[in-house]
Amino acid sequence: MDINAFWDIIETARRTGPGNGSFADALVDQLASRSKQDILEYQERFDEVHDALYRWDVWAAAYLIGGGCSDDSFIDFRAGLISLGRDWYENAAACADSLAGHPTVIAAAARDRDDALFCEEANYAAPEAFQRVTGADEDFYEAWRHYRESLGALAERPAEMGEDFDFDDPQEMHRRLPRLASLCLHDSVE
Repeated sequence: MDINAFWDIIETARRTGPGNGSFADALVDQLASRSKQDILEYQERFDEVHDALYRWDVWAAAYLIGGGCSDDSFIDFRAGLISLGRDWYENAAACADSLAGHPTVIAAAARDRDDALFCEEANYAAPEAFQRVTGADEDFYEAWRHYRESLGALAERPAEMGEDFDFDDPQEMHRRLPRLASLCLHDSVE
């Protein structure tokens, strides 16, 4: 599955999700209409785009938007960015501060809500769809391991996260993510 086909699946789930349940449910439905091989290839692309966001600046954005962000929550935040679709994903990947312009982030900041853009369920769409397709006759994680072995992709590469910085330093957050910090931090540090 190429990257365009991956984003087509995401966009289709985005279009069908709002009226028929959650994005994650619509994504599972989209994947479950495909072959086991397609689901494994989708997971490969998902991991690629998900891993590409494993950076300090994106984590800092999640920290601001979420009022804090653990490593587990950062996994869910990156899945949430993917669920926004290709345009917002690419904007955030290019400049994490651009998320200050997303309507959900703006609305959440105005209401002091800290759950905007976190989408844990999207992380598990492929395993759930795989189970639906196989009727639980095959284990997704075992199939996934074999698939990755066939690609020679067992060794994990260390992520290039960029420069680490203190998320609890308001001045540093304002310097690195000025729009998000202004939106999410309720202090007067500039």
